Amino acid sequence: MNLSAHSTVTNDHPDITVVGAGIIGVACALQLARQGLRVVVVDQQPPGHGASFGNAGHLATEQVFPIADLSILMRLPAMLLDPKGPLRLDWRYLPKALPWFIKLLANLRPEPFQRSVAGLRALNEGSLHAWQRLLNSIAHPHLLREEGSLLVFERSESRTAIEALQLRMLQQGVPVDLWESRAVRNSAPQLSQRIRGGLYFPATGQFIDPYRVVEELVRACQAAGVHFLRRQVQNAHLTISGVSLLTDQGTFNSSKVLIACGAHSAALTEALSGCKVPLETERGYHLMLPHEHERLPFPVTSFERKFIMTPMSEGLRLAGTVEFAGLERAPNMQRAWQLHHLSKGLFNEDLSPVNASPWMGFRPSLPDSLPVIDSCCDGKVLLAFGHQHLGLTQAAYTAELIARLNAYPHALKQPELALLRAFRLARF
Repeated sequence: MNLSAHSTVTNDHPDITVVGAGIIGVACALQLARQGLRVVVVDQQPPGHGASFGNAGHLATEQVFPIADLSILMRLPAMLLDPKGPLRLDWRYLPKALPWFIKLLANLRPEPFQRSVAGLRALNEGSLHAWQRLLNSIAHPHLLREEGSLLVFERSESRTAIEALQLRMLQQGVPVDLWESRAVRNSAPQLSQRIRGGLYFPATGQFIDPYRVVEELVRACQAAGVHFLRRQVQNAHLTISGVSLLTDQGTFNSSKVLIACGAHSAALTEALSGCKVPLETERGYHLMLPHEHERLPFPVTSFERKFIMTPMSEGLRLAGTVEFAGLERAPNMQRAWQLHHLSKGLFNEDLSPVNASPWMGFRPSLPDSLPVIDSCCDGKVLLAFGHQHLGLTQAAYTAELIARLNAYPHALKQPELALLRAFRLARF
C-alpha cells in the first residue's frame, strides 16, 4: 500500500480533523470514525513517516518511571561534551533547552515525581489490552508478539542497582522476574557469556513491523470513511461553528480538531487554547540491521549501554539513543552508527552492519514525562500529544480515551476522570 497517495476531501464540513498522521493520530481517527463521525486526517508527511516509522517497536508497559531522575545533574557535563553518548544535549541548543530542563528538575521533587509515576503506570497498565482490542478489531493480532522483554546487565557491580530496580518495579505492580545468566542464555543463546543476568518483563510485547501497524490502521480508517490530506497546518483559530485551519493549500473548516502531531503540537495548541505548552523534542536514532533475523527472541535492553535491540520482520533494530538539539538541526547519523559499536561484545559473534540503514525522528516530551490527553475550548479542541518515547506503547489506549472524551465528556465515570486528571492541559 502506498501511503503517500492520500485521498482528497470534499468541501463538506468534517466533524473532526485530526492533525497528525502518526500512530496516535491514526489510531484516534479510527476510533472517532467508529463513532459515526466524518473524520479527516491532515499531515505534511505520509502516515507513519514521522517518529512512528522508526521507534524501537517495544510495547514498553514496564517503563513507569519518568525519563530522568536526579542523577541527570551529575550526567550534564557528559551530555554536553560527548557527542556519541546515550543521552546528549547539544551545547548550541542549551540556551533554548534550559527552561525545559529547569522544569524537568522541578518535576523530580517527590510529590510531582510520584504523580508522574502514577500517570505513567495508569496508561501503561491499560495499554497492552487496548492494543489487543485494536488489532483484533482490524483482524491483525499477529502484528503484536507478547513474549516479554529482557533488561540485561554485564558487570557484577550492576547487580545491586538491578535488584533495586526490580523492587521499585514490583512496588508499582509491574510484573518482573530476576533471571540469572543461565536463564538468559537458555532463552537467548546468542547473547555473550559476559551477560550476568537480567530482569525479564513478561507483560510486555513487541511489534514485528511498527510501520506495518500504521499501514493496517490506515486501511481500516479508509474503510471507515476517513479521508487523508497531505497538507501542512500552519495556523488555526476558533469560529462560531468550530475551528478554521490555515494550511499551505488554503483554509478549511471543521467542527472539531484533534491535535496529535507529536513534537510539532505546541504552536497549534497555543494558537487555539492560549496555553503555552513546554514541549521539547527527544531526537531518537535507530540502526536497522537487515541481515540479523535470528539473534534474539524478544527485545533486549542493555542496562549499562543504554540501548535496546528489537527483532523485527526486516531484521534487528538497535535504538534508544536520545539527543536534545531541537527540530531544526540536521541529524547526526554518527549517533545511529554508534549503536552498532555499542552492540559489540553483547553477542557470541558481532552483529553484521552490512546494508544497515540509520534513521532519526522527533519524540515529543513534556517535563513531567506525561502526555496531554484532554478536551478544551468547549469541546472544539481535543489533544493527544507529548507521549515521549512511549507513543507506540500508549497509542491504542490514548485513542480509546480520546473517543470517550469526544463522545461522553460530561458522562465520564469517576475512575476515568481520575485517570485523565493527570493529563490535563491546565497543569501548565
